[in-house]
Amino acid sequence: MKTLFTLFSCVVFSCAIGQADTTYAERLGFPKGAKVIIFHVDDAGMSYDSDLGAFKALTDGVASSVSVMMPCPWVPHFVAWLKQHPNIDAGLHLTLTSEWKNYKWGPLAGAPAVPGLVDTATGAMYAGVEDVVKHAKPDEVGKEMRAQVKRAFQMGFVPTHLDSHMGTLFADPGFLMQYVQLGIELQIPVMMPGGHDKILLRDDPARAGMLPQIQMIGKMLWKAGLPVLDDLHNNSYDWVIPESAKKSDAALQKYAGQRYIKALEECQPGLTMMIMHCTNPTEVFAQISDSGPTRKADMLGISDPAVRKYIKENGIIITTWREVMKRRQQLQGK
Repeated sequence: MKTLFTLFSCVVFSCAIGQADTTYAERLGFPKGAKVIIFHVDDAGMSYDSDLGAFKALTDGVASSVSVMMPCPWVPHFVAWLKQHPNIDAGLHLTLTSEWKNYKWGPLAGAPAVPGLVDTATGAMYAGVEDVVKHAKPDEVGKEMRAQVKRAFQMGFVPTHLDSHMGTLFADPGFLMQYVQLGIELQIPVMMPGGHDKILLRDDPARAGMLPQIQMIGKMLWKAGLPVLDDLHNNSYDWVIPESAKKSDAALQKYAGQRYIKALEECQPGLTMMIMHCTNPTEVFAQISDSGPTRKADMLGISDPAVRKYIKENGIIITTWREVMKRRQQLQGK
């Protein structure tokens, strides 16, 4: 961790002056005042249905990025598809929980190596973030993240970025430092909303007290040569779908498309990651989770032609983690 703490000290004492009002998007060379969006699909590899939804969102919709849950059963299926679509922006959805009642997975590092990540009642990972924080040690979290990265590399899958399933890595300072250190060490971007966070704080006011620390970590990542987000939109999972929208796929798509347009209206200038959970649920998915309608709404909404039209008419820029990392590397070379 020495490198991380050295970087942190440098940031505290030598952050560039005069950048407080400059978005990370602008620093990366995007136009001043532009809304730059990474439309990001979580949970690929979690199930067959999740893979189908991600395929559709990434090929028929405006989704520009995805991340894969490496401990899950349907990862080989998704990675095989990635190899046929090498331009897809795909990262790792670092996974420390197994939240469904009758559908489980365990740590890739193995239970003996990371006992604090294993629920003895199931032999799988814990269902909730609170239990992970209660039982796991930061070094165990570090071991498991590295095991997930190793599996990706073994499969010939080089991730464009790292992010956190259920936000577990943000729930404990020790976990967060392991996450940041891993990204810096491997020079793989990590999801870190270190900018103005207007949408994130609106949706989760409790994070206001953490903002100075998150912004400092953002500056540290930037100094280490990695791109940083200005904001994070992560509330589509909480949208309450009206009964009228459940009558048909067309009605569901119209409802979700309008919600995405409203979300884009509310985004501030800067680099924003907009998270969705696109799934094309078969009859089997209901045996995993009751979230099928919400996830299907994401898949249909992000594929709505009205959303694509709004993006074009309003000059919104769609980007990827691969592109923002390339831009950051070009700045480093100057």
